[in-house]
Amino acid sequence: MSDAEADVSVDDYGLREACGLFGCVANARGGVPSDLDVSHTLHMGLVGVQHRGQESAGIVTSFGTPNAPFCIKKCMGLVNNAFCDEDLKKLRGNIGIGHTRYSTQGDSDHVNIQPFVVETLQGRIAVAHNGELVNAKSLKKRCVSNNYEPTILDSGDDCLGGGNEKQLLLHGVGLSTGSDSELLTQLLTHQPECGEPNGADWLGRIKKVMGEASISYSLLIMLSDRVYAVRDPYGNRPLCLGKLLPASAFGKHYEKKQYSDNELDGWVVSSESCAFNAVGAVYYREVLPGEVVEITSQGFKSKLIVERPKGKLPAFCFFEYVYFARPDSLFEGQMVYTVRKRCGKQLAMEAPVEADLVSTVPDSATPAAIEYAHMLGIPFENVLCKNTYVGRTFIQPTTRLRQLGVAKKFGPLFENLDGKRIVLIDDSIVRGNTMGSIVRLLKRSGAKEVHIRVASPPIKYPCYMGINVPTREELIANLKTVEEIREYVGADSLHYLSIEGLLQAVEEGLDKTKPSGHCVACLTGNYPVTPEW
Repeated sequence: MSDAEADVSVDDYGLREACGLFGCVANARGGVPSDLDVSHTLHMGLVGVQHRGQESAGIVTSFGTPNAPFCIKKCMGLVNNAFCDEDLKKLRGNIGIGHTRYSTQGDSDHVNIQPFVVETLQGRIAVAHNGELVNAKSLKKRCVSNNYEPTILDSGDDCLGGGNEKQLLLHGVGLSTGSDSELLTQLLTHQPECGEPNGADWLGRIKKVMGEASISYSLLIMLSDRVYAVRDPYGNRPLCLGKLLPASAFGKHYEKKQYSDNELDGWVVSSESCAFNAVGAVYYREVLPGEVVEITSQGFKSKLIVERPKGKLPAFCFFEYVYFARPDSLFEGQMVYTVRKRCGKQLAMEAPVEADLVSTVPDSATPAAIEYAHMLGIPFENVLCKNTYVGRTFIQPTTRLRQLGVAKKFGPLFENLDGKRIVLIDDSIVRGNTMGSIVRLLKRSGAKEVHIRVASPPIKYPCYMGINVPTREELIANLKTVEEIREYVGADSLHYLSIEGLLQAVEEGLDKTKPSGHCVACLTGNYPVTPEW
C-alpha cells in the first residue's frame, strides 16, 4: 500500500495486518519422534505468512504425547532473523505452532511475542491469535477480577516441564501484557464451577470463550498432543487446513495421485494457503466460521461449530482480498489474484480515462492495473521501481529530507513516462501523503498527466477487528471530498472503486449455495458487532 506518511516512514502504510499463524502435526505412523522435521516445517510456514507481521516471531513444539514438555523460541524481528539452525534443532517435537506479529493491541516488545504459553491445572497450553477482540475491555475485567498474578511463560528458548501452583490457578490469573491475545489465553485457563471432575473439557472451554468473544479471531490452541484450529463465528480472519504430502510426491517421477491419510507426512494449518507450497503441502479446505477443528497425529476432525446470532451473515474482511493477503492465496474458493483482477475490470468500467499507459504503485495493486489496462486497450508499463531494501525510515530532521522520503522507496523509470499521460492504479489511499509525493515525483520526472484510480472504495472509518487503521481524524476520505483529495495529492483526476463494484468483484466467484458475507465497516461504519471503544 502506498499512502504512508512520507515524512515519518516510507514503509508505514497506515494499514497493517495483525499477524500470521502456522501449525503442524506429524503423522504418527512411524512413532515418536516422527521422520518429519516439524521445526523446519514451522519455520518455512512462517516465512510464507511473513507479510502478515514483521515485528516478531515465535515457535512452540512438543513431542505430541500426554504431558510432554514444550520447547519455546521467540525473538523480535523477521522469521529468518529470529531462528538459526541451532534454534530449530532445539525445537524438538512432532507437533507445533508458530506466529508472526504486527501489534494492534499491546506494545511491540518481547513480552508480547506469541505464541503465549501458560500453566493450567491440566498442563501447559500455547495459544497464537490473529485478530482483535471488540469486547476486550469487559473480558479483561472478568479475567483479572481476582487480582492474582499471571503465570505466563513467555521468556525462554528452552523446554518447559511439569509443576504448577494449584491455589493460584483455581482462581484465575492476572495479565502481564497489554495484548488481548494473552487475554484469550488466560480465559481458556479458567476452570468452570463444576471443577471438571473428569479432566479438562477443552472443547467446552473453547466454546464458552467463543460465546463470550464473538469477533475477531483465528486461533491455534496447542496442548501437549493436539492442536485446535479455531475461527470466530463471523469468520472475520482467515484460517485454512492443508495436507503434507510424502517426499515421493516431489520426486523425479512425479505422479499426480490422491494420498490416503496414512501416506501423508502430516497436517498443517495456516492463516493463508500461500504458505503450503513451500512446505510440500496441498490445500484441503478453510476452517469454517465458528468452527473448531482438532488436529492430531491421526488427522483433522471437526469438533463443533458455534453459530452466529440469528440473521447475521459471515463478515470476512474484504481487505484480505484487496491488500493484505498474498495474491496466490485462496479464500472462499477463489484466488486473491483473480479477485484483484476483477477489481481492476470493475474500476475500468466505472472510471475510464484517455491515457497513454497504465501503471501501478508496486505491488498489491498490480493485478488490478493489468486488468484495467486490458479492459481499456491501454498499454501497461511500470513507471516506478521499488527499493525493497529501504527498511524503516525514521522522522527526518530537515524539510529537504522529509520531502525526499518517497524517493528512497521508489525510483522513476524516466523513459517509460516522459511526456506520457499516466493512469496510476493503487489499492487504497489512507492518509494521502505518499500519493501526493508520488504524483509530484512522476511529474518532475516528465509525466504529462497523472490520473489516479483506486481499486477499493474510500476508507472513512477505523477498524476494531485486527487491522491497524488510523483514527477517523487521520483518514483523508473522512475529512475531504474526492475532489478535495484530488487537489491535495495533485492528480489530474481521481476516482475510487464503488462499494457496489468491490462487492461485485469479490462475490462473483463465490459458491452461491453457501452463506457468505463481508465486513466493509471501514467503508460504511456498519460494524458486524458493536465495539466497546
